[in-house]
Amino acid sequence: MFDLTGRVALVTGGSRGLGRAIALAFARQGADVVVNYRGNAEAAAEVVAEVLAVGRRAMATQGDTSQGREACEAIVRAAIDGLGTVDILVNNAGITRDNLLMRMDTDEWDAVISTNLSGPFWMTRAIARPMLKARRGRIINMSSAAGRMGNAGQANYAAAKAGLIGLTKTTARELASRGITCNAIAPGLIETDLTADLPAAATEALTAATPLGYVGSVDDVAAAAVYFASDEARYVTGQVLGVDGGIVMGS
Repeated sequence: MFDLTGRVALVTGGSRGLGRAIALAFARQGADVVVNYRGNAEAAAEVVAEVLAVGRRAMATQGDTSQGREACEAIVRAAIDGLGTVDILVNNAGITRDNLLMRMDTDEWDAVISTNLSGPFWMTRAIARPMLKARRGRIINMSSAAGRMGNAGQANYAAAKAGLIGLTKTTARELASRGITCNAIAPGLIETDLTADLPAAATEALTAATPLGYVGSVDDVAAAAVYFASDEARYVTGQVLGVDGGIVMGS
């Protein structure tokens, strides 16, 4: 069992889906949690209440990571002001705006790149200074199997998630000398709000292409995040862990 006692984790997009599962998994392992959310204050408050119920400190902070440097710096500042520090950052906030390459418009492209790639960059920039000063930290980026193998109808999403892998490796190289690790998780087909809207035929095709033959759960992904956040992963950085039932192998 991984012990996160005494750590403070900031989870972007932490009010639902993967973010909620990660926030609760961290709390169960002893971490205090800052739940960042964009618009659903009620859902964020519910996650905070669940964290408090297991005996950990928690707070919610509103902020849209897609809005750039100032917005991300404000999120980090609020977290540090509220709970004293941030030891773990999970860049989880993400959206989809699916369309075929030849039909995708500027707004669909820009919205996904801004949220799924630029947001993590600015969050990492904002958290790097206090982590560098502390000479420790864990940064975990939520990539995707789509970023490793591509996916029809998701040029924007796949490009952002592939870019996030490059950002992960570069961050890991730049910050390693100060005891800061940066790793990525690349989920495959996971049962979340985002995948609930997939057509049945698409879900069936993805499940059939998954060697393990079933849809993963948010807890599968949360377990990987707990590992990367733990002391047991102190010698692991710049890595991409596929939590995907085997749909991506060797890339």
